[in-house]
Order: sequence, then C-alpha cells, then structure tokens
Amino acid sequence: MGHPQPFRIILTMHIHPGREQEFEQTWLRIGDGVTSHPANLGQWLIRSEDEPSTYLIISDWVDEAQFREFEQSPGHLEHRKILHPLRASGSMVTGTVLTHLVGAAAA
Repeated sequence: MGHPQPFRIILTMHIHPGREQEFEQTWLRIGDGVTSHPANLGQWLIRSEDEPSTYLIISDWVDEAQFREFEQSPGHLEHRKILHPLRASGSMVTGTVLTHLVGAAAA
C-alpha cells in the first residue's frame, strides 16, 4: 500500500431505490476529487449483493490527520453536496489498518 499503517474509511451508503445507476455514474465522475488528494491511497466502490441499494465505499489515507483536513475542505464539501440527493442514509467507520495478509491468488 505504500504506507505501513494507512487510515481506512468505510462508508455505508443507502441510495434511494431506482437511483443506483445514477449514483454509480456520479461517484465515478467525481471520484478524482478524493483520489487526487496527495494523502489519498485509493478508494473502492462496492455494491452489496444482498441489498442492491446499499454500497460500501472504502478509502485509504496516509494518516488520520490528513484525512480529517480533507474532510473539512471545500472540495470534499462540494463532493458530498453532489452525492447527498442520491443518498437515503449513510454511516462511517474509521480505523487504522494494523496488518495486511496477502492471499495466495494475489502472489
């Protein structure tokens, strides 16, 4: 990952039913607003197989301080403003990655 202990953000987003495709397209269109930040290590969009209107967004950061700074930035606030109308509800969990075990298929 490039950094020994990245700070990970896991967002759960419940999208208004029928707006899933719009959400996915919008997320891709504005995603560089997150990944272009110098402290961002990457992000992933995951659609739940059990609940098609539910998504997980995983984003890794160099450290918590730089993520928190980004979280309050005008760019991030604009990003949230664009996605907010598509969202029925959401939650966020944060933590520091302690270790990463590489699976056999990744080698």
